[in-house]
Amino acid sequence: MTSSPVSSLTIRLVAPHEYAGAGALTVEAYRHSYEGLSEGYLVSLADVEGRVAQGEVWVALDGDEIVGTVWTPRPGERLSPLAADGELDFRQLAVAPSARGRGVGEALTRHVIALARSRGARRVVMNSGPEMLGAHALYLKLGFSRLIEREHPVEVEPGRFLDLRAFGFDL
Repeated sequence: MTSSPVSSLTIRLVAPHEYAGAGALTVEAYRHSYEGLSEGYLVSLADVEGRVAQGEVWVALDGDEIVGTVWTPRPGERLSPLAADGELDFRQLAVAPSARGRGVGEALTRHVIALARSRGARRVVMNSGPEMLGAHALYLKLGFSRLIEREHPVEVEPGRFLDLRAFGFDL
């Protein structure tokens, strides 16, 4: 079955009544694409309320349906040690498996870039798991480049390290 492009995509901050749905979508998206995710990590992916307490969670809607989500920091803050002064980082970009191939991930990434520009950032940065090849292809297509000098093992849970890839987009 071929997905049709998103015709009426709206991106806005998540509303409290949408936390559970946005969290479930994030878990579904990551489970669909990546094996071996721990229960602790899946719980963190579902915790939209916790992410909102630390930053901004954006949702992409096709009509009334949430089809994607991404997490950014509030102005002047950072989500991860990857971001340096003047940089905006983002995490946990997720697209519902049923909406893949319709431009949702690209729209969310472009939204983050526009947000960074509006906040006066000089670069957008993010980490991505080594197995997230589809995401890597999207970022490279949009003009991101690898920041190999910032790549090192990151403890994602107590005692569990991943060799995350770092990407940046100069504004």
